[in-house]
Amino acid sequence: MRAGEQRRPTLADVAAEAGVSVALVSIVMRDAPGASAATRQRVLEVARRLDYQPDSRARLLRSGESRLLGVVFGVQHPFQHDLLTGLYDAADKQGYELTLSAVTPRRDERTAIGGLLQDRCAALILLGPQIPVAELAAIAARLPVVTLLRGVRHRAIDVVRTDDLRGLGLAVDHLVTLGHTRIAHVDGGRMIASAERRQGYREAMRRNGLEEHARVVTGGPGEEDGARAAKALLADPPTAVTVFNDLAATGLLDVLRREGLAIPGDLSVVGYDDSTFSRLGHIDLTTVAQDTDTLTTLAVARAVERIAGANVTNREVVIPPRLVIRGTTGSPP
Repeated sequence: MRAGEQRRPTLADVAAEAGVSVALVSIVMRDAPGASAATRQRVLEVARRLDYQPDSRARLLRSGESRLLGVVFGVQHPFQHDLLTGLYDAADKQGYELTLSAVTPRRDERTAIGGLLQDRCAALILLGPQIPVAELAAIAARLPVVTLLRGVRHRAIDVVRTDDLRGLGLAVDHLVTLGHTRIAHVDGGRMIASAERRQGYREAMRRNGLEEHARVVTGGPGEEDGARAAKALLADPPTAVTVFNDLAATGLLDVLRREGLAIPGDLSVVGYDDSTFSRLGHIDLTTVAQDTDTLTTLAVARAVERIAGANVTNREVVIPPRLVIRGTTGSPP
């Protein structure tokens, strides 16, 4: 323990202060029978005064029961942070706890998953995993695996995702309704969802008779990817653009505005995800919203069903998105 760091109170500390055995404190904390009303009250008062917090994870491991759901998420993806709030709420309602493992620029997905396997989680929920299907299947042979936001064709892996084909269709149809014909798309590069969103864009352009105007610019999931794509678009600007996600859209918007283009007067922009920051007044981004509450509720429910050994016939659940119109789209110039 470092100097100045306060030690966390233990069961033994509560027992010593209350003048009872550790076993009796454990009975009180578990709300189990075996302690008188007076003893129970005294132990609880001491626990509150010492700010004792039961270590539920250790208790579960000692009992041989793990009510932990492991979640792998990316620190560079703001929308995944939004999903975590919903996952915590959904897990709490099911009587489960979450343990998180992050993917960072210096910590890859395999390492993040390995940490959760050591935690003896009962199931894993992976947010937009990038590793190959064969590796996911190998993990699913050890414990239930639910992928959130990525379609995986394997009978051992459960999927909860958004209908990305429909999502890009909503974006393109909205722009066409406003009068746009020269609509470009900035894709997500190598990101898993990029191919389906790109396909959704192309199908929507074809459906609207605009196939000859279809233009895909290589992008990615980050602001810098959107900024780089914006510079490529400026060589021959369209009147509207759909972007792989909201974060890339903000990078694109920054470059376009710095170049003197009015948004949406000169160019309309549609993002994807409806991330929390996209609603800020200075961004005010029109975007395709993923239903975070439904996605997270169903992901946790499916994990719990698999833990319980339920016979699930519908391996993949696809949730429809919706369009949120804000201030970055308007009629073409």
